[in-house]
Amino acid sequence: QVQLVESGGGLVPAGASLRLSCAASGRTIGNRAMGWFRRAPGKEREFVAAINWNGASTRYADSVKGRFTIYRDNAKNTVYLEMDSLKSEDTAIYFCAARRGGGNEIRGQAYEYDYWGQGTQVTVSS
Repeated sequence: QVQLVESGGGLVPAGASLRLSCAASGRTIGNRAMGWFRRAPGKEREFVAAINWNGASTRYADSVKGRFTIYRDNAKNTVYLEMDSLKSEDTAIYFCAARRGGGNEIRGQAYEYDYWGQGTQVTVSS
């Protein structure tokens, strides 16, 4: 089993930056593809970004491309989401997720991930 804990959320003004962290325990995530998703108030959960096992490949939702960066430190068993130029529409609960296998398979659908954190709230004021 993999336990994931997100941190780094908060209330920030539009244009600010935040860095979210996803710390894993239980088992290594060093061989797993990882993803970030978010759920805004009244909306479905949506894909934000994903990264393969060694960080060489990434994928982003169009809405965050150029503003968000996903990266990882396998030595720390942690994945990060650097969020710049935040907008009010980025307000959501952000979730970290891990795939059980397929470390090179970067996926954008929530059902393709097996382990989830509890989420961290990001609120961007306009």
